[in-house]
Amino acid sequence: MSNQPVPEIELLHAAYAGFNARDIDAALALMTPDVAWPRAFKGGFVRGSEEVRAYWTEQWSEIDPHVEPTIFHPEDAGRIVVEVYQVVRDLAGTILADERVGHRFTIEHGLIQSMEICSLP
Repeated sequence: MSNQPVPEIELLHAAYAGFNARDIDAALALMTPDVAWPRAFKGGFVRGSEEVRAYWTEQWSEIDPHVEPTIFHPEDAGRIVVEVYQVVRDLAGTILADERVGHRFTIEHGLIQSMEICSLP
């Protein structure tokens, strides 16, 4: 653990915690104003705090995702790949996805500038 950039990892833990708690304001406070975020189940990206807020609000009205970061792989230039254990349920509680996925974050000035879904390292 000692070779990992602790502030970035703490930032990402806090962002996942905000997402899982459905605390949009807490999560958005950790992102740049022009953050780029993938529309995981729809395709494409949203950009900026209000688009992320609208996307998550829509997403949570349709599905119930829970994402737990498990391993962090620091890369170059402020990028970190996070191995995530993801369980997605429909609103009735039926599991739609139970899988490991990769999230690549770009961190700028201590904030999340972008996230993309990637293959696991």
